[in-house]
Amino acid sequence: MRVNRYIIVAVCVLCAVVVSNAQDRKLVQFSGVIHNADTNTVVPYVTVKNNSYHNQTFTANHQGYFSFVAHEGDTISFTSVGYLPIRVIIPTVPEDKYTAMVRMTAQIKELPMVTPYPWASIDEFNEAFMALEIADDDIVVAQKNLSPESLAALSRITPRSAEEIQSFSAMQNHIELSNQAVNQRMANPLLSPFAWGNFIRQITEGNKSRNRLQRNR
Repeated sequence: MRVNRYIIVAVCVLCAVVVSNAQDRKLVQFSGVIHNADTNTVVPYVTVKNNSYHNQTFTANHQGYFSFVAHEGDTISFTSVGYLPIRVIIPTVPEDKYTAMVRMTAQIKELPMVTPYPWASIDEFNEAFMALEIADDDIVVAQKNLSPESLAALSRITPRSAEEIQSFSAMQNHIELSNQAVNQRMANPLLSPFAWGNFIRQITEGNKSRNRLQRNR
């Protein structure tokens, strides 16, 4: 009983000393902005914890700003996903406020390589590989586009350009001018009764003229 009493007294004295030291330490307004140490951009929503005073937890805003009351000598930890945790000890300051520029270093984690296998077995992989349809390369596509069938199909649906229309019109005008002196109906004179009548008339008149010449002699 006497030993337990001594233990209880010692614990009470220790608590009183701790409380007295905590009350003796000066309160300061701890404020600051958290930045990325590499890019100098703000790090938002960082968890700020006072490890020296009941693990009080605070959160920085979207601009990386934080502000809360702490004691001189308190250890403040900063943690955020993707960044290495850091600790800051509030120093002794002449005023009742302390402002710090906190810089956190990005943490790069290399994950182990993962190889996905969508097939349950090698046989399924072989079947899928053999059934794979490989798309044509640029050379094959160009050959298909320049084939006679493709060019003929394009010529039926592609409208003529201004140069083609002008060339066709000039050729038509040339053909019309060349055929002005040609029989447009393509009639055969051997089948025309007027042509035969004219031919017989010429023969008859020729015979009459020869007879006149003989009489005059």
